[in-house]
Amino acid sequence: MDSPEQKITKTVSRVDASKESMANSRQVIGINFCGPTPLMWRADDLKSVRELGIIGTLVGSLARQPRQNTRLGRPLELLPEEGRLLADMGRAAVIPDSTNEDPEVNPEQVEQYHAGLENSFQEQGALALEDRKATLMRVMTKKHNENSGSQEDSDGAVRDRLEALAHGFSFPRTAMAVQLCTARAGLSHCPEVRRFLAADWPIPRDERSETRFRVFRDLRRQGFYLTSAGKFGGDYLVYPGDPLRFHAYFIVVCISMDESMPLCDVLAIARLGSNVKKTVLLCSSGGSQEDDGEEVVYTSLQWSGMV
Repeated sequence: MDSPEQKITKTVSRVDASKESMANSRQVIGINFCGPTPLMWRADDLKSVRELGIIGTLVGSLARQPRQNTRLGRPLELLPEEGRLLADMGRAAVIPDSTNEDPEVNPEQVEQYHAGLENSFQEQGALALEDRKATLMRVMTKKHNENSGSQEDSDGAVRDRLEALAHGFSFPRTAMAVQLCTARAGLSHCPEVRRFLAADWPIPRDERSETRFRVFRDLRRQGFYLTSAGKFGGDYLVYPGDPLRFHAYFIVVCISMDESMPLCDVLAIARLGSNVKKTVLLCSSGGSQEDDGEEVVYTSLQWSGMV
């Protein structure tokens, strides 16, 4: 049986853990832009958006296997609607592009960076020399054990080889390991930082993009998971749960209420949906809704054959 003091301590620990979890859940998610494409680099951000039901697509190569494309890594490419939804939720901030900054603006940081590179080069050179010496010692010891030569001749050969290695060893700069900083520090839920990072979403908002976003937002509110459906000729693939556990049920095609769709396109997409065992949804935003925005109208298509 726990004493009253132990019970109070456990209760306080659970409260602190829950507060910490809530604080982490409100962490600002940093988004970089490559042109109009939103990208995410930090592993913590990828985990956070996955918990929010945002899937995205990994488009980067793995450091240890850069020449294969069966398993990909960071960055995570988001659909424009996914990034905009995160921004509307107040969970995302655009990371300013610093690639065009003038290096002369802060020469001290530039000097520190080059000094750090030089120190790293010297350390790596010393470690490489020690590794080469250790390898040579192992080889010479193995040869000494195998041969029946004198001990003095073997020790002299080892000393000569080590001296030659110390004087003639050079560590090439091309073999230097350089750390690539793909994460940016300073993103938090601090209001000042959030205001500093806030920026206009750099994606044009035309009628087409507005329709796609309203459909995406409405389906996410209903608990569905969405990914791109470009390979099926649609806008989104709709899953009843995480795509790692479920197959897609619907192919979403977003059209405006006033837009006309050729009959041949309707037949083609309906036939495609039937072949891949998915229902095609024609989605349009229109009408009024008490909530902010417009309601979404859904029309399902299923292929039943020719008469």
